[in-house]
Amino acid sequence: MPLYRDEAVVLRVHKLGEADRIVTLLTKRHGRIRAVGKGVRRTMSRYGARLEPGSQIDVQLHTRTAEPDAARGHPRHNGLDLVTQVETVDNFGARLSTDYPAWTAAVAICETAERLTAEEGEPALRQYLLVVGALRALANRDHDPSLILDAFLIRSMSLAGWEPALADCAVCSAAGPHAAFHIAAGGAVCANCRPSGAVRPQPGSLNLMSSLLNGDWAFADGTAAPIAREASGLIAAHLQWHLERGIRSLPLVDR
Repeated sequence: MPLYRDEAVVLRVHKLGEADRIVTLLTKRHGRIRAVGKGVRRTMSRYGARLEPGSQIDVQLHTRTAEPDAARGHPRHNGLDLVTQVETVDNFGARLSTDYPAWTAAVAICETAERLTAEEGEPALRQYLLVVGALRALANRDHDPSLILDAFLIRSMSLAGWEPALADCAVCSAAGPHAAFHIAAGGAVCANCRPSGAVRPQPGSLNLMSSLLNGDWAFADGTAAPIAREASGLIAAHLQWHLERGIRSLPLVDR
């Protein structure tokens, strides 16, 4: 029953028994895994405080699967592994805990990352790097927390293959810009393809979404609050339509 080591971000924790926790991790090389932290809820635990949501850690785990997966080159994760050692890389959670808008954005980022990595043990390096980058930007107060969250959400959708069409028509690929936006159709739609129920967002909203997707922070930081709120609503609706269920923490985010 081999040991392995990886960098990870703690996405979620919940209680197990009287003193243990089940920890959901997004790792750099092994994707999303779940592991048991023995005794981490005891006051004398050596590393309980390091296994908190939003923490970036260097973790050693004891896998319950003896044989490696030859196709993937690393152990299969058929059950709960066991945390044996933890070192802190950056405690983003502690740095954000006194800032409500930033903390709620971080919680939404962690929940979304867990939902977008559906299969345990499947490598998700780009998603891991997105999560770390977003949490670091929140902790460093680089931009407005809501904008950082929206940038993470729209880039995560792009990784998942759900990137909304923002310039060309989502249906016929006619060159834009287009005035209408329809979530089920895939984003911006032209006048000929516009289905019933399409909305007409402010032009600046689609421009902001494009800026967040492409990393144009000079434009994003100067966007007026009403446009930013409308773009946030479109991004959240597009994400949750594809996930087919809501992100529970999104309503708590301070916009």
